Amino acid sequence: MARTHAPTAGWDDSGSVDEEGLRNVLVRKLRSKQLSSAEARTLLRGSGASEAQISNLVDEFEERRYLDDQTLADHIVRAGIERKGQGRVVIGRTLRQRGIASELIDQALAAVEDDDFEHALAFAEGKARSLIRYDDETALRRLTGQLARRGYSGQISRNAATRALREARHAAGGGGVGVRFVDSD
Repeated sequence: MARTHAPTAGWDDSGSVDEEGLRNVLVRKLRSKQLSSAEARTLLRGSGASEAQISNLVDEFEERRYLDDQTLADHIVRAGIERKGQGRVVIGRTLRQRGIASELIDQALAAVEDDDFEHALAFAEGKARSLIRYDDETALRRLTGQLARRGYSGQISRNAATRALREARHAAGGGGVGVRFVDSD
């Protein structure tokens, strides 16, 4: 018969999961990854813990600040913006997927300046140099798509991509690739 509980959780003689074993499962997971309270509950539930055990352990870990959703949300926002170049939409989605409460998500995002355009432009400038070999339409479409996948709105993505490509082409000493038709007198 297959075991349905985590092999690291201990079982006592009554057939219920040993709380110390559950504590060890949670500590081991927290050593490798910061968890939200919701993720900790899911982990414990998957280890065969009762709802009472889950509640007790999560409360204990929150009291000791091993689980702190606000700190986790702040960290994810900072990392998303500074290291990953993500926009608010993607960061908010990540926080929701991790089980962070809506009010904590709003607080974490509000603490960051609303300068998505500047972040999008910085990302776009880094990518634009590699795209100037394409015609204007293709380069713009690709760069706008990359920005959109990082969570920037359509307007911000398009404006940042347009500006970054224009500056990259100017710095490279030319306009776009291909034929340009202009009115001549």
